[in-house]
Amino acid sequence: MRRSSAPSVPLVAGVDGCRTGWVVALAEVTADGPVVRSVDVAPTLGPLLDCAGRGEVQVVALDMPVGLSTDRPRDADRAARAALGPRRSSVFPAPVRAVLGATDHADAVARSRAACGAGIPVQAWHLVPKVREVDDLVRAAPADVRAAVRETHPELAFSLLGDGPCAHPKRTTAGRRERLARLRPWVPDRWTTPSRTPSGAARDDVLDALALAVRAAQWLGTGPAALVLGDETDMFGLRMQVWG
Repeated sequence: MRRSSAPSVPLVAGVDGCRTGWVVALAEVTADGPVVRSVDVAPTLGPLLDCAGRGEVQVVALDMPVGLSTDRPRDADRAARAALGPRRSSVFPAPVRAVLGATDHADAVARSRAACGAGIPVQAWHLVPKVREVDDLVRAAPADVRAAVRETHPELAFSLLGDGPCAHPKRTTAGRRERLARLRPWVPDRWTTPSRTPSGAARDDVLDALALAVRAAQWLGTGPAALVLGDETDMFGLRMQVWG
């Protein structure tokens, strides 16, 4: 994307982390709802945020913490878990800021306990490199890009695309069918078939990114209103909110 001016049709991005970087689903915002334009894997988020800075992408709906507490759990994480009920375990608590400097999981646990009295699960530790990337980029970004980047969670997105939290875990056959059914009114089957899964990503990553793109388009257009959980900012002024 190298246009010199904002596109006539607004674009949004749904972004989910994957093994080789980030799955980015771009969608147009139209009067009839979102229209998916592409699904790709990007090694880093920098170019996408550059697009947001040029006005080419209006919203970046990102499944990764934005804004980190220094000494306690974030209100947004607690609220997201409460909203998801049976899927609450899919929301890992965001690490406290001190963890970003850790060299291994043991170091991260020690830093987290010193800062907030609790450790950090190994699953959350594996996300720290991506949390660090997001934090570095968003902290350095101008105000308009900061405003465009909105932390969200795929299970919240799927919840609002249906009648509440999904009944089945996403990696089960029943869970995948359930999520595909919730995407189908807005996303043609050609974007959700295994053959369209980009190299370096899992099919679940693609479905999550598509759900985030659909919800981001609905925030700007028509659809269920945004659910915004949390009302805090961190020490650098980043919003600690989860959008659904």
